Amino acid sequence: MSRLWIKDSEKYLNKEISLYGWVYSRRDHGQLIFVDLYDKTGKVQLVFSPDIKEVHHLAEKLRPWWVIKIKGIVKVRPQGMENEKITLGKIEIEVKELEIISSAKTTPFAIITPHQKVGEELRLRYRYLDLRRERLQRNLEKRHQVNQFIRQYLTEKEFLEVETPILTRSTPEGARDYVVPSRLEPGKFYALPQSPQQYKQLLMVAGIERYFQIARCFRDEDTRGDRQPEFTQLDLEMDFPSQEDILTLIENLLREMVKKIYPKKKISTFPFPRLTYKEAMKKYHSDRPDLRRNKKDSHELAFTYVVDFPLFEWKDSEQRYDAVHHPFTRPQFLPGENIDAVIQRIKKDPVKALAQQYDIVLNGMEIGGGSLRIHEAKLLEAVFEIMGHQPEEIYEKFGHLMEAFSYGVPPHGGIALGLDRILMILANEPSIREVIAFPKTGDGRDLMMHAPAEIDPQQLKELHLKLNKNT
Repeated sequence: MSRLWIKDSEKYLNKEISLYGWVYSRRDHGQLIFVDLYDKTGKVQLVFSPDIKEVHHLAEKLRPWWVIKIKGIVKVRPQGMENEKITLGKIEIEVKELEIISSAKTTPFAIITPHQKVGEELRLRYRYLDLRRERLQRNLEKRHQVNQFIRQYLTEKEFLEVETPILTRSTPEGARDYVVPSRLEPGKFYALPQSPQQYKQLLMVAGIERYFQIARCFRDEDTRGDRQPEFTQLDLEMDFPSQEDILTLIENLLREMVKKIYPKKKISTFPFPRLTYKEAMKKYHSDRPDLRRNKKDSHELAFTYVVDFPLFEWKDSEQRYDAVHHPFTRPQFLPGENIDAVIQRIKKDPVKALAQQYDIVLNGMEIGGGSLRIHEAKLLEAVFEIMGHQPEEIYEKFGHLMEAFSYGVPPHGGIALGLDRILMILANEPSIREVIAFPKTGDGRDLMMHAPAEIDPQQLKELHLKLNKNT
């Protein structure tokens, strides 16, 4: 027989059932012992009577978070003893048999007290206990629902979910890469992807036409409070799109997702307002404007798109131009311009060139961004040259993409949404760590697994690596 969930126990009134779960709490009332049994579906009250001495004696030992199995009869609670605060508050289980599967030490902090303040380092050290909290269980359940909604919604729109590699090569895309040494090719390294950017463009060359992925991304960035070294984004790409096609797809997806999973939330304006980068900076002094009518209203969602970003920005520290978004972003064409004319114009005055780039902002926080992409090798090469890359360097690092474009590539574009940040806002949480199962500290440490950590000297030897003794 398959396991019976606690939530289904009320279907078996006056019948004997078996349940598994955790002891949530225990109360002694005279000779009767009452235990709240918990699993992921709910809580139910167990009653241990002294009439069954052996079971009653065993129940006296029970403490919170012990794991047990019981067998008993489902009964209606006596009149006046119902508990309206819980779903199964009208029934109880008269326990006939009890098996203690595992005992539990006293937890380092209270789990069932929702408002108790616990230091974040302690919570992350014992994250597997922290995750027992109803609040975090609810956040993970909502995260699952969001992921499932995205998959179904985009599948119905003819998108195909494709997984792209985690081990790839290091390319200049903005942040530092996490690198992984190769054992079989000494002195060479893989890199963990900052995003699946090149792979999704190659999928357009491959004729996938509409791709999406709930993708893990990795960036070795400097410490910042609400930043994680690994994060999750909804990544998608489509061929033959206009910018408006992509913006409309995403705003409809987000509206339907909010309506279904967060029905108490209210989107203040739909369709989402569009602001140019210039308008946003002039009016709000920010490219992440908060357009909420009432910033104290936790249910208000003010989405907006910011468009028409500059294509390049000047980096004083490096004395060169860099892409505002990334090098694959397509410049805006003036009426009647061909590729040669665009290249000539953006090389002459890079800072005046505008990009076919767009960001999406929610309640003053950037939650995603994307662009139409360059699909002409000639134009892509010119952009890299403006950024200061030499021709031999371009082909050494991006030759695979250039060659792919020579086999017939459709115009394409896409967007990536930061799911951690979206979920944080929707859950009214102060940090993305509250919507991630096993997050790291602001400085990238995993306190539970004690990572990063030193590795065995034999592993270093196998990888042909030596540590600098000065460090």
